[in-house]
Amino acid sequence: MLKKEFKKHDVERLRNLIKGQSNNRTSQGVGYTKSLSDDHEEGDIWEENGRTWIIKDGIKENITKLDKFKQTTVPLFCPKCKNIMDKQLDANYYKSYGECLDCRAKFETKHKLAGTWDNYIKETFNSEVDHLIEEYKTYYYEQIYESTKGYVTESGEVEQWLGSIDEGRAQESLSSVVEYLEGLKK
Repeated sequence: MLKKEFKKHDVERLRNLIKGQSNNRTSQGVGYTKSLSDDHEEGDIWEENGRTWIIKDGIKENITKLDKFKQTTVPLFCPKCKNIMDKQLDANYYKSYGECLDCRAKFETKHKLAGTWDNYIKETFNSEVDHLIEEYKTYYYEQIYESTKGYVTESGEVEQWLGSIDEGRAQESLSSVVEYLEGLKK
């Protein structure tokens, strides 16, 4: 004699199991579905429940104050070879090249064997010089077009300074510095 009575959904579940239809439902469920207006796309930033969120690589991530710190720390595994980054110089190579010491050694060896190492060094050096030239030009234009209407001292007083920059001399200086830096290229 059975001590427990079978309910209708229990019987349906047993029938489904016997028929091999284990995925079929035997009861109705009630739940909550997010509205379609909450769907976000790659790169979207929004605030929800007092937190800021972003979609990166299809994954919803929380934006915190430590995000900048996360970018400067060294990961446990090399992003290229997926090996553990536990060697003494791995951290330095990751910060410089974004890969572990072994990956960098393989990269350099491949270029040296192919005979393209000198060209690689030359292109890298020249791109650094180009970047330096662009930074210098940006600094130059910021200084030339800086407002000289007044400066605030440490005591809070506003001082009016007379005079201006001789733009002709400044332009000559800029062109001579750029010419010197261009001469450094290999």
